[in-house]
Amino acid sequence: MAFRTTTAALALALATALPAAADNSLPDIGTAGVSAMSIEREARFGQAFSRFARANQPVVDDPVLNEYVTGLGLKLLSQADSVRFPFRFLLIRDDSINASAFLGGVVQLHTGLFLNAANESELASVMAHEITHVTQRHIARYLESQSRSTPLTIAGLVGSVALAVVNPQAGMAALQTTLGLKMQSAINYTRDNEFEADRLGLRLLYNAGFDPNAMATFFQKLAEQYQFASTPPQMLLTHPLPTSRIAEARSRAAEYPVRQYAPDLDFQFAKARIMVRFQQSGTTELHNYFARAAGSGGDWQPDAARYGQALALLAINRNEEAEPVLADLAGRHGSNTFVLDALTDLDNARKRHDAAIARLQQAAQRQPDNQVVMINLADSLLQAGRHQEAAELLDGYLRRHPENPLAWELIAQAYRPLSDESAFRQAQAEVAALKGRYEVAVDQMELAANLSQDAMQRARLGARLEQLRQQQKDWDALRN
Repeated sequence: MAFRTTTAALALALATALPAAADNSLPDIGTAGVSAMSIEREARFGQAFSRFARANQPVVDDPVLNEYVTGLGLKLLSQADSVRFPFRFLLIRDDSINASAFLGGVVQLHTGLFLNAANESELASVMAHEITHVTQRHIARYLESQSRSTPLTIAGLVGSVALAVVNPQAGMAALQTTLGLKMQSAINYTRDNEFEADRLGLRLLYNAGFDPNAMATFFQKLAEQYQFASTPPQMLLTHPLPTSRIAEARSRAAEYPVRQYAPDLDFQFAKARIMVRFQQSGTTELHNYFARAAGSGGDWQPDAARYGQALALLAINRNEEAEPVLADLAGRHGSNTFVLDALTDLDNARKRHDAAIARLQQAAQRQPDNQVVMINLADSLLQAGRHQEAAELLDGYLRRHPENPLAWELIAQAYRPLSDESAFRQAQAEVAALKGRYEVAVDQMELAANLSQDAMQRARLGARLEQLRQQQKDWDALRN
């Protein structure tokens, strides 16, 4: 679960991990990895990599799913030790089963994980494993070791590993050229990392309130499903599942007390949303599937199946049929952001912008900093032609959350008809920067500063321009 590679890239990226300890205590790694990769430097590379991923992968910019994934990650992190920097959780549109981790707290999840996980605990077990790779600094320790034994720079090593995460084929070639390590040696080290991440991730999973048995059940499911497949999923290619690994996960889970777990409705909402909006399959067929599931029970909770049915109806423009389904859901889950977002889509599709805005303004009083509420409210204001209100709303939100690409895209849409060319150029610069297009970002920010009529604003934009130039240097170091 560490890196989405089909070959040696995963193994090489973690090649100096320490062997797993004999008990559940955290190994004393002290400042391992710090001499070559300080915490500050690792955080900067993590920030640069998140842009690298956006530039090279189909990152899902869906506020509802992003909120869910981030909330799940933060729930796990609240029980983790050695969290040295803020984590970023990226959802990648890819039906394959895999996840990956990188320096500086970046964790990527494929949408395919949702499609194959039976419950929230199984998904959380993958996230707990990846979080542990980061908190144990497996990658930083690998880079430190290689920097001592080769004439290569840390930046060059980081660039090769980063490429291996986002582009397995090119990444393998880069790593082999850069390092020339032997496959079997690297794989042996990786096994130690995997067992350590399983062991500590399992404890993290339980302490965060999830079922510790989920790790073994997900492992077993993958092993059985693809036992005779000619092309196994990425996760099995990069993370082989010997029977000893599955048995150890099951044995360790049995050591924890048995307890009851609450229904995971939001997980099923998220799964249904991915199936309708991001899976490569027919929407009409999905509507029929969810309509049957809503009536027959089975693996789907009825309200989750109805939610999937409503999304499918919206997707095929059968808005009148979606309305009673969503109204029924709103009666029980009106404050749930999955339902709130779908209600907004329905209202805007039927040109009832004022109704959507009123509902979202009420929600904003309860959740004044919620990204789903803010993004939906801004979008509804724009659709209603209320550009100034949208710009003011987004300006306040972006001061608190400057790395939200959707908010920057929306504020650019707001400023364009307001003829605020400086603010429009600044928004364009921020969108470009978040997608790793730094040359464009620098050019647009220079234009924004030159076009500003306010001295204080020009100074602020000038300072931001210097930050972008430094980020461009980090970006160039990561790529080269």
